[in-house]
Amino acid sequence: MTGASTHVVVGAGGGTGSAVVRELAARGLPVRAVTRRGATEAPEGVEHLAADVGAAEGALRACEGAAVVYHCAQPPYTEWPELFPPMTRAVIDGAAAAGAKLVFADNLYAYGPPDGPMTEETPQRAQGEKGRTRIEMADAVLGAHADGRLRCTIGRSSDYYGPHGTASTAGEHLMLPALRGEKTRWIASLDQPHTLNYLGDMARALVTLGERDEADGEVWHLPAAEPLTGRQFLELVFDAAGHPPKVGVAPRWLIRVAGMFNPLVRELKETTYQFARPFVSDASKFQDAFGPFEPTPHPEAVKETVEWFRRRFDA
Repeated sequence: MTGASTHVVVGAGGGTGSAVVRELAARGLPVRAVTRRGATEAPEGVEHLAADVGAAEGALRACEGAAVVYHCAQPPYTEWPELFPPMTRAVIDGAAAAGAKLVFADNLYAYGPPDGPMTEETPQRAQGEKGRTRIEMADAVLGAHADGRLRCTIGRSSDYYGPHGTASTAGEHLMLPALRGEKTRWIASLDQPHTLNYLGDMARALVTLGERDEADGEVWHLPAAEPLTGRQFLELVFDAAGHPPKVGVAPRWLIRVAGMFNPLVRELKETTYQFARPFVSDASKFQDAFGPFEPTPHPEAVKETVEWFRRRFDA
């Protein structure tokens, strides 16, 4: 749409979307935060809109007048295969109708179990439904760009943490026990290196992709500080919480048993490999194209995260 200037964030109530909203607002850009209910924590001046972007009409309304659309929305984790691809197609259509650029916030599931550090050239060998769903959606986004329907780019991150990042693998189920000085369990192995992205860094990188024309039509891994083992990460969390570390492992058998009673835990079976072997993302391509980009050091990022959880949950 000629003259469009609004930056639209769909899924603005989640960890990634809310971070992107704050980053855009901090840059003084006009922002529309789209959630199903239209209410979310956001800086003053941000427009709030209630819309179901899983439906064609809702996505069209959400994207109207947009210059850039940031697709950070996702359906319930247990319903990804059924609901996520049609939602993404609706957002693609909405952004195309607005003449907007689309930035898709993706993860690393598409690659499946890695044999080494993952780059954008790593073969996509996902073995589970969620990984195959991610492949399907990325193909749809890049296909829309190749067909000339709209400009698109994809930013991929690993597990994230940070303020507002409640539902992630490194979210409240780790942070809240640590704040209480209770034992906290990591998945599979405490001693395998794992890339962890800080939400503030992810937002900066995604907005960079939205701003830069050379990002169009490609996949980019988002920069993160150095990989940490689960043990190292949890030690930082407990130190920031002011308690001695009490850490353990949730082994695969325990996840299987818990999954018999909890559908969300049951879904973790597909991605346990990420914590049982090195799971490292290489963002050299992003750094070479758009750098220098300095990720927030983990001690600083963890401290900010723990303090946010302390305030939010009065823990």
